[in-house]
Amino acid sequence: MDRSYAIPALELDLAANDDLLRREVTFPAQYRPGTIVVSVTQRRLYLVQRGGRALRYAVGVGREEALNFRGLAVIGRKAEWPRWIPSADMIKCMPKYAAYAAGMPGGLENPLGARALDLYVSNRDSYFRIHGTNEPATIGRAVSSGCIRLFN
Repeated sequence: MDRSYAIPALELDLAANDDLLRREVTFPAQYRPGTIVVSVTQRRLYLVQRGGRALRYAVGVGREEALNFRGLAVIGRKAEWPRWIPSADMIKCMPKYAAYAAGMPGGLENPLGARALDLYVSNRDSYFRIHGTNEPATIGRAVSSGCIRLFN
């Protein structure tokens, strides 16, 4: 249970794919512990640890190259069970999202999942997020509107 939400267990066929599960790996790049590095091409997120190690997570990324974030950002906001408001561009590309133009409260049906990290560039919201997902089958694929998706 998480804030009165029972997060569904991972489906056995996904859990059986060991490559999609969190794993500690060697990470030789020179980043400070706590830094998050996303490799869009590998569809992996690395949480840098001490001693040349990192926690590696499989992620879902943007379905089109142009939708993927590039560059450096800082986490400007952290949210539990965040409210989701689709951008005007998302609504234009996917008209079904117009029903949520005023926002969708946090919960199991919310596409941002249980947690979200809002990425800021130059103290401004980039509208890119690292977040959970209520669609675990999308992890390891290029399917999102640009955000980085993780298992809840």
